[in-house]
Amino acid sequence: MKAVFVTGGKQYYVEEGQEIYVEKLDAEVGSKVEFDEVLSVGDKIGTPVVKGAKVTCEVVKHGKQKKVVVFKYRPKKKYRNTRGHRQPYTMLKVTKIAG
Repeated sequence: MKAVFVTGGKQYYVEEGQEIYVEKLDAEVGSKVEFDEVLSVGDKIGTPVVKGAKVTCEVVKHGKQKKVVVFKYRPKKKYRNTRGHRQPYTMLKVTKIAG
């Protein structure tokens, strides 16, 4: 069964057994996380969400993505600014889709 759910301001299209990367969540590694803001399950489409539907996931790990270099400059003004950014993430494994 496949479902679309929302977390961290983004929508994820998942099926059972799939591993996904989402915005960092406050949860321990190995714990279960339930998402009840489910937009669709199988053929059911909610307006805006499907009532009673849940996606249950297990937290696999936390980490940071690859570094993104942010470089700013102004031509002819001797202004140069370099910064790096690593976005934190949580890796989830979808264990159950109910609804």
